Amino acid sequence: MITGGQSYVSAPPAFSADGRLLLVCTGRTVSVFSASTGMLVSELEGHEGDVTAVVVAPPPVGAPAAAAAKLASYCWTAGLDGVLIYWDFAAAELVRKVQVGLPVHSMVIPNITRISRGAEIYTPFAFVSVEDTSKPSNEKLRGQLRIYDLTKGRQVGSLLAETRKPEMIVASSSGEFLGITNKRKLHVWRTPTKDFKTDKIRKIKLSHTKNLNTLAFHPSERIVASGDATGRILIWRGFGNAKFSGSDGAKSKLDEDRGDVRGNGDADTCTTWHWHSSGVKFLKFSTDGAYLFSGGMEGVIVVWQLDTGKRRYKPRLGSPLLSFVDSPDSSISCVSCMNNQVHLLKMPNMEVMKSIAGIKLPISSPNLGGCYRDVYAFDYSNKLVAVPTEDYCIQFYDLFENTEVSEVQVCERNFQPVDDITMYISLVSLSINGNFMCTIDIKLPEEELGGLVTLKFWNQGSRAGQYFLSTVIYEPHSDAGISAIAFRPGKSMAVSSSFGGNFKVWVQSMLSQPSDEKNQSGWRCQSVGSYKNKPMTAATFSSDGSVLAVAAESVVTLWDPDNNALVGVIAEALSPITKLSFIGTSPFLMSLSQSSKPQVAMWNVPNLSMQWSYSLFAEAACCSSSRSEFAVLALLSCSDGETQAEQDGVILLFDAENPKPVSSWSVKKARGGSVAFLKGDSSLDANSKDMIDGEPSSLVYINSSHEYVIFDPRSSEELHIGKSAHKNVQTEELAPIGYASIFGELPKLESKKDAPEILFIPSERPWETIFSGSSHVLPPLTKLCPAFLASLLEKRPVANE
Repeated sequence: MITGGQSYVSAPPAFSADGRLLLVCTGRTVSVFSASTGMLVSELEGHEGDVTAVVVAPPPVGAPAAAAAKLASYCWTAGLDGVLIYWDFAAAELVRKVQVGLPVHSMVIPNITRISRGAEIYTPFAFVSVEDTSKPSNEKLRGQLRIYDLTKGRQVGSLLAETRKPEMIVASSSGEFLGITNKRKLHVWRTPTKDFKTDKIRKIKLSHTKNLNTLAFHPSERIVASGDATGRILIWRGFGNAKFSGSDGAKSKLDEDRGDVRGNGDADTCTTWHWHSSGVKFLKFSTDGAYLFSGGMEGVIVVWQLDTGKRRYKPRLGSPLLSFVDSPDSSISCVSCMNNQVHLLKMPNMEVMKSIAGIKLPISSPNLGGCYRDVYAFDYSNKLVAVPTEDYCIQFYDLFENTEVSEVQVCERNFQPVDDITMYISLVSLSINGNFMCTIDIKLPEEELGGLVTLKFWNQGSRAGQYFLSTVIYEPHSDAGISAIAFRPGKSMAVSSSFGGNFKVWVQSMLSQPSDEKNQSGWRCQSVGSYKNKPMTAATFSSDGSVLAVAAESVVTLWDPDNNALVGVIAEALSPITKLSFIGTSPFLMSLSQSSKPQVAMWNVPNLSMQWSYSLFAEAACCSSSRSEFAVLALLSCSDGETQAEQDGVILLFDAENPKPVSSWSVKKARGGSVAFLKGDSSLDANSKDMIDGEPSSLVYINSSHEYVIFDPRSSEELHIGKSAHKNVQTEELAPIGYASIFGELPKLESKKDAPEILFIPSERPWETIFSGSSHVLPPLTKLCPAFLASLLEKRPVANE
């Protein structure tokens, strides 16, 4: 069993003490990457729940060099399993565990010492933010802040605070101050870093008029910054001068429990900066304290000069930002993005050196009126999945290596994360050999005006996952939406079905060019078919390509694709069919209905009759390419407290002739997921007797969070998305030698290749595409305006006198 697709951005990463390694929380493991190459070095496996925090504790101040070097390769992690684990990440070994007993959502470990026999001894104390699961879900105070002595492995003192939900804890670089945001208040504690005792901890509150999202402490001065939900940044200077005065731990008169208000907060001054248009996601001071980094939904890192408030930017990171972490040597930093990428930045110019890219996360958008669903395409031979992304790309991801292969830009359009969605990719389909790809992108109408459906054909390049645009077809079915795309096995032919009541067969042909130009291949419409003007809701080809099956709502029609002749009609299903698929080389056809009357039906094509059917709420289904078996991802009813997005399900493996499932597996987050057969791996099922075309066949399940598991469908192994048995690990990082060690690597020069001309089939409404493309490549207005006005004028033929 192989798993992958975990989120790389669920928690802030951490650099090693020397800055050479980056520790990233990935599901139930911690992945250790090389900061110079971005390659995976090792993985720390030991948590039973998702890891929520990783802390590389700095060596004690004044520690001997030998002791500091020894502690530099150790870290602490916390997880939702309620366990704190101490690791030697250089050797990928678990050292010890500390039981908390409640899910831990955040953890910091300040540099604290205590007095023992007259000498200062470094003692690690963990401040953790936990969720009290013993309280009901509607309880107001489920979050708790606790302190744990990591040396003795037990909790010390009473609760530091109780909050509505577990909050992210932030510590200053010296460890003297800790803070959290709680609605419109900022809670700041001062902890004694020498001779630590819990009764010496002091607390203040700083108030604001809006909800606060994040905070950061200045490395050397009493300055704290916080960002709110509207994009404003507040800088409090001289905080805690009243309550935190007195180093002997004696309580002052201001320690009485009274809530601070905005007018009398314990700070000298408060300055407000505003650039972000929406909530601030992270704040981070530079090591020298001269600059403040901020980021949010705009996908831009803003660098503020602390003394003057002047700013500069690092734009075009392509996705909303979540966290920013700098390394101990200040020459490199990393930023985590919402699209599941971690960029390694060379400081101070913030140039992106390397990117650690996981599978892109689901599109975070409204339901788009019910017209959008998660769509996937699978490349059987190359073991890739194609996933549409928010920035109008198709990401190709290697499922066995758990790495990104490539990205194909489908729409040449500026992507702004803070804008409303005006365009999305509704369908993507790959031919069975991966030579062709077809995409459907939809421009949504604005105020019920406009809207455009575009069909694009792509040819594969020199390697898997590389595609070049071949043909663009605007409005292939007039104003109607496209329900399905399917490629004919063994031939350059495809079919598109439309809700408008017809389907079109497309073929690739060589277009004749003048003698001085090369011939070029493009796609054209060969034939059009319909059945009683009913909406065509699904389409598929048989394994040998001789039969085309098209669903006309609840009726299955069979066609000769070469002659576009109707050869048969199968009886009706219970409700409109949303998916059709022939089952290998068998004479059976599987149909899926996903309306209020769900149905999984098996049809005997030669007899034009139904073999058997089930009433199942099926989310997805896939069929074997050679054997008479198929898998269905069925949804289970939502349990109490479970949202629809977290709806669980079950994978059922059927033989076409037998309605009784061969095998079944329970899975999580089934809604929005998918299943597919892939060419197997010898490490999974080398001993299996059942192989497709002499090769092992595997089944992959990908859930709504884009986490996946690949397994042998003929084994009885339970499915767990977490531990991976197949890793692409870099065993040794090679140091540069010779010229590269002194001056760095020379840039690789790629020879320019003649890009093929892209064929366009013009739209009946050209004004929809005149202004397409990035703003910096649009023609000048002197050329745009005449073209736009000419498209509105009625063209009349002129008779020659």
